[in-house]
Amino acid sequence: MGWTIIAVGFLTWFVLVLFFTPRIDYQVSHPIRPDSDEFLHVIQSTCQATIHCSNKVEIFTNGAQFYPAMRDAILAADSSVNMEAYIFRRGEAADMVINAMVERARAGVEMRLTLDAVGSAFMFGAPVRRLRAAGCKVQFYQPWTAWYRFHRLNNRTHRELLVIDGRLAFTGGAGVADQWLKPQHGRPAWRDTMARIEGPVVAALQGVFAENWLECCGEIVTGPRHWPALPEADGAEAMLVKSSPSDRATASRVVFQMLIEGAVSCIDIQTPYFLPDRALRRALVRAARRGVRVRVIVPGKYSDQGLVRLASRRMYRELLAGGVHLFEYRPAMTHVKALMVDDAWAVIGTTNVDNRSFEHNDEINVAFREAAVAARLRHDFECDLAASDEITLEQWGRRPALEKLVEPVCWILERQQ
Repeated sequence: MGWTIIAVGFLTWFVLVLFFTPRIDYQVSHPIRPDSDEFLHVIQSTCQATIHCSNKVEIFTNGAQFYPAMRDAILAADSSVNMEAYIFRRGEAADMVINAMVERARAGVEMRLTLDAVGSAFMFGAPVRRLRAAGCKVQFYQPWTAWYRFHRLNNRTHRELLVIDGRLAFTGGAGVADQWLKPQHGRPAWRDTMARIEGPVVAALQGVFAENWLECCGEIVTGPRHWPALPEADGAEAMLVKSSPSDRATASRVVFQMLIEGAVSCIDIQTPYFLPDRALRRALVRAARRGVRVRVIVPGKYSDQGLVRLASRRMYRELLAGGVHLFEYRPAMTHVKALMVDDAWAVIGTTNVDNRSFEHNDEINVAFREAAVAARLRHDFECDLAASDEITLEQWGRRPALEKLVEPVCWILERQQ
């Protein structure tokens, strides 16, 4: 009887933590134009972040572009490679990265790899042994075997980050797995975007890696090979936006809310999992009603999370009726995570527009205050838009009866996703 009571008590606590944690009702007291100096001052102060000037940014579209670029950067490393990933799965993409890491580790380059214990669960075994045998240090974030971390099972590192020699970084929505590289099980390769960044903001990205590495193994990453001087050059202004559940009001959520509330002309969002909470839905509708063009691209039939897609579609009525334009991408699963506001700001990283990203995961984004970066990402957005179907309120009303039937139980995913 005693163990039964303990088990029931634990299950009750677990369900309450997972699904009934009170949410913050985000709102902006005074909307500020994103292109103003006031906005820049307030967002840096509120998020305790710094705008770094003069960063070189290159955008890579899809795995056929960004995996070879990441491999080549690792092979060119002189002193250190630090990588953190939520998804790292066996296959050609993983072999491409692992082969490069092993080669440079054997040449004396310091190699550190942080993998989420859930997202990269199948990396246990031979791949990790091979990396460690070559001299790579590998750690798993929040392993389920650690009983003293049980209260944090729902906290995963969702960060996708690669830093080379402390000077060059890659970040964006993609992990390391073959679904981003080639067709899988009759489905086309995923659509995604990664950014290659050089310049002063790379030190902040290195700091994000160092944060979770310290938590995994206690090692404080120091030394000039990890923290070189980073001279400024011509390029974009960039601000690191990191978040974790230890920050109850996460910086990424604040950035999204401030940009959307302050937008003047256009808001373009791409996200694989679109479950905006009530406050964000209202902000999007308010923006549309004041004349801002609001467009959102989400996955269509190729979504890898069918129930999440149903939960997302459940919210369409409020948004469509409020003037928000919703599009479902046809050719493949789209995993792009990007926000472009006016011609002033572009945000790229790992945050989805859902509760899990905003409240449960460790996430990383880079917000660029640069028209050229926003224009480059918007170019891809327009190409994706041309390959998407716009959903109208009338079409939404004619959705299949089965979809309507299961919608009421999809609310539970809104708490977790």
